[in-house]
Amino acid sequence: MTGTARELIIAPHPVLTAQALPVDPADPLVVSAAADLLATMRRVRHCTGLAAPQIGLGWRLLSVDVSLHPGARSCAGELVMANPRLVAASRWEPTREGCLSVPGLAGDVLRATRITVRGERPGSGAPVTVDADAFEARCIQHQLDHLDGVLFLDRLVHSWAVHRMGPTVEQARSG
Repeated sequence: MTGTARELIIAPHPVLTAQALPVDPADPLVVSAAADLLATMRRVRHCTGLAAPQIGLGWRLLSVDVSLHPGARSCAGELVMANPRLVAASRWEPTREGCLSVPGLAGDVLRATRITVRGERPGSGAPVTVDADAFEARCIQHQLDHLDGVLFLDRLVHSWAVHRMGPTVEQARSG
């Protein structure tokens, strides 16, 4: 299914701080939203992951693709998961990260460098298990936080661990 790229939701929109609701992975609206997440990721340069709240949907649905990121060691390819949950996490390290929904800022966040996450495949509802490390693990945890209404700014290792960065979302869109 071909999706439609959607506009990104920017903080302080309330959908970004709300707990996302579980979905029926077989629901055609969920399947369509999954395709829209991928289409939106493809449209935004350097995007490695999105969660449904970032396109205005309060659903437990995320997408990840770190295949072009130089820091990726593991890579599940283009992945969309419904109702994902973290089942194992280890080897915690602080690293700088940013977010398309918080343009112009980055921060140092403590995250596990090895994780296991389980969810369901949109459309079939088939179970999906992903073992990820390094950058892919960080990216998935960042998206899981979005589903829990948490922004990376809520997880800074220190109050002074926030940094200005670029480009803005508008600059990234224009390529």
